[in-house]
Amino acid sequence: MNTRSETWSWTPGTHPHITGTDGSSSVRTPADARQLVRHTLAGLGPLRPAQVDDLLLVTSELVTNAHRHGGGVTGFGIGIERDRATVSVSDSSGKSPLYERRGELPSGGYGWPIVLRLCREVTVDTRSDGKTIHAAVALDH
Repeated sequence: MNTRSETWSWTPGTHPHITGTDGSSSVRTPADARQLVRHTLAGLGPLRPAQVDDLLLVTSELVTNAHRHGGGVTGFGIGIERDRATVSVSDSSGKSPLYERRGELPSGGYGWPIVLRLCREVTVDTRSDGKTIHAAVALDH
């Protein structure tokens, strides 16, 4: 099995334990994913609205990109640590997301830069049968 991992990290951290599904994911749409994230966050107590909004936007972008570029969502999970929530989205494409800075604004292509901007850490684990993107958003209680 060939595995490649790329990490975009703004602060050191460890990967949280991810809970969710593998293989045939019950998360089919960005709305499904946001609902699961909201449900998970509800048990944490009060969070700053901006943190919740950031995590929901990251979730939507990753699920949308899995559909547009990766053949659909094959796994979804959310992991909670003391200072972060990590959303993990798997798809069947082994290609890493591209991030190109361009002078002119392209049609589309905003999702990945948004994810990189809002997250504390982003890791892409590629395999021969696809990839999983782990995106961590900071939480302060």
